Amino acid sequence: MHRIAWWLYTIPFISAFIHWLTIWMALKLLFHPRHPKKILGFTLHGVFPKRQQQIAESLGRVVGQELLSFDDIEKTITHPDNVKRILPMAEAHVDNFLRVKLKESMPMIAMFIGDKTIGQLKTVFMAELEELFPVIMKNYTANLRQDLDLERIVVEKIAGFSANRLESMLNEFLTKEFRFVELIGAALGFLIGLLQIFLTLLMK
Repeated sequence: MHRIAWWLYTIPFISAFIHWLTIWMALKLLFHPRHPKKILGFTLHGVFPKRQQQIAESLGRVVGQELLSFDDIEKTITHPDNVKRILPMAEAHVDNFLRVKLKESMPMIAMFIGDKTIGQLKTVFMAELEELFPVIMKNYTANLRQDLDLERIVVEKIAGFSANRLESMLNEFLTKEFRFVELIGAALGFLIGLLQIFLTLLMK
């Protein structure tokens, strides 16, 4: 009777270990085996290595169409606040051109341009640039949209990752989550073991 009772109380620990091992193996099968292997007539191949191309295409669509669309890029770079941020740099270049480069290129004209005229010219130029920058950036984005396929770039990058690189990247972000899932599995197995003991004792 004591021997039976002793084995009975090991059930929760055995159940916890089995559940933990099952989940651990399931998580390993996400990445391993990296290449198809025949085992007892079944072909085993890690989920991510097997579907890397499909995963790459799905992520490419999400990034290219939703997360990083050219419409969002255009709105951001042509926003008035962002245009104003680059105006001081443009103003410094205009000022340098009028005071230094113009004198070097056209000394005769520069002789008739004083500080007051430079200030007036700079004001006119900056007003024109403030209107011109959004148009330039909008046209640049339109050309970029034709030349740069974000979806294709993401697909090629992810599809080109080695299996080791892909696993290390996902583990870097999901290690804590994987450990949590394993612990939940072990805890659930332990509770199931306790339930089994309860039902066994109840039946007796």
